[in-house]
Amino acid sequence: MYAEERQERIERMLEAGGRVAVVELAREFDVTSETIRRDLDQLEQQGGLRRVHGGAVAASKISRAEQSIADRRDRNAGAKQRIARAAMSLVPGSFSGAIAIDAGTTTGLLAEHIARWRPDAPHQSLVVITNSTLIASTVSVNPDIEVQLLGGRLRGITSAAVGAATLAQLSNLRPDITFVGANGVHAEFGLSTPDSEESAVKAAYTRGARRAVALVDASKLGEETLVRFAELRALDTLITDADPDTALGEALDEAGVEVLVA
Repeated sequence: MYAEERQERIERMLEAGGRVAVVELAREFDVTSETIRRDLDQLEQQGGLRRVHGGAVAASKISRAEQSIADRRDRNAGAKQRIARAAMSLVPGSFSGAIAIDAGTTTGLLAEHIARWRPDAPHQSLVVITNSTLIASTVSVNPDIEVQLLGGRLRGITSAAVGAATLAQLSNLRPDITFVGANGVHAEFGLSTPDSEESAVKAAYTRGARRAVALVDASKLGEETLVRFAELRALDTLITDADPDTALGEALDEAGVEVLVA
């Protein structure tokens, strides 16, 4: 087998599984480990992967990899819709109080449902706190909702306010429910995201909530990105679209996290 053909197959394996191991590839292609390492080096130079201990991960799995809201909107769209609908069950028409909604694609879908929320009785009120300009715009069309948009430095890639000003405002708030997104949920590392400033905001959201709810599709379960913003025990509920694997499931159970599969 020529090197180019072998490398193409390695790329397909990365697309399917997200990670490859040198020893397993050497066995699969019946070549030496050194040959596989040279293949991985060439693929890394082309930007298709990142070398890690014992093998490589797909470029999309790199801890700092981050895409814009627009680029992520249609990815796993069906799963995210189911998660958003399940999350909406926590905010029925009888609910009266304040919720916080983190920036993100799944939380953005939740905001679309929140925009159609109606109270069961005239005296009820719903306050939505968010650092996302997109989410604030979505829910502001509902006359039954009071929107509190947090200020700060705006990150264009996520349309989210971050920085000291945002954190200062969050330190004085205690919403009844906070809905946060995450780029990774790992048994040992907890909840993580690629950017340190967004991580600080997510940590403040989670820390300040009476009930912290993570909305995370199954593609992010078992993953780690650069910055941890919460340990599993900081969560009350995880809403996802598939059962976590054994290791993560046991860790969530030990941490007392309720898992809802949409």
